[in-house]
Amino acid sequence: MTFELEPLDPDDDRPPYEQVARSLGAAIRTRKLGPGEKLPSHAKLTEHYGFARATIQRALRDLEDEGLVVSRKGSGVFVRHRTERPAGLRPYVEQAFASRNVTIDFAGFSSETLHGALQEPLDKIRTGRLTPAGIRIRILVPDMAVPQAAPVRREDCADDPRLRARMHGIMLGYTRSITDSISELEHLGLVQEGSVSVRVHSGTQFFKLYVVNKEDAFFGYYPIRPNKVVAQGEAIEIYDLVGKDTILFHHSVNDGDSSSGAQQVEQAQMWFDSVWETIGRDYNQDAL
Repeated sequence: MTFELEPLDPDDDRPPYEQVARSLGAAIRTRKLGPGEKLPSHAKLTEHYGFARATIQRALRDLEDEGLVVSRKGSGVFVRHRTERPAGLRPYVEQAFASRNVTIDFAGFSSETLHGALQEPLDKIRTGRLTPAGIRIRILVPDMAVPQAAPVRREDCADDPRLRARMHGIMLGYTRSITDSISELEHLGLVQEGSVSVRVHSGTQFFKLYVVNKEDAFFGYYPIRPNKVVAQGEAIEIYDLVGKDTILFHHSVNDGDSSSGAQQVEQAQMWFDSVWETIGRDYNQDAL
């Protein structure tokens, strides 16, 4: 093989196809396998990993579903050329935690997706399988102490303090959980430095943004959809910002000089820093 694949973790209890997909995905994300480059044949991958051909095929299908590779009948499997492609956040976050110092900047509605993406790498730190020295996370969310464009009542598109109080509680739950998890790692001596900072701003957040290790940026839009929620014991029809299945588009500084990836990451970081340092305010957990 002409490149060095990340070795499989002998303590990894995930199915073999997931282990292979993670190894190949890491090679693609770190540009050991560059855009347009052909992956080794099924036979070579089977020999390298020691798993059955069906396992390799399943791993390649997962990579194709993730948007990292494309299969060309009769030619083989190739790394996708496009930078602006739908991307799964979790593998990139896990890859980021292999660095000595981890930085994640998030701007969005509730930090629910960030919370989910952090669980696996944090578990691996607890078991000693990942060993970053420092973790710094900054979270920027809308201030639910003031009226927002959404969520609002569906019947008249009017502000409802009950909806804002509900959203405040959701944001508070996820941000507290992330903060507690990072603090625990620091107190246990598993990381030398760990910090989570949360700030709010008055504008409605219509998109989500992640900047990971200042090298990768992920951007996606929140569509507004009808929804029905329970707030303070009453069911309310609302227009809601829905982000759980938001497609994220990935840009990387590793995309090369011929792409706009590095500029996209630079501008995303510039935008986040500008809001954080100007109109961002410390998160007042008792504002509602």
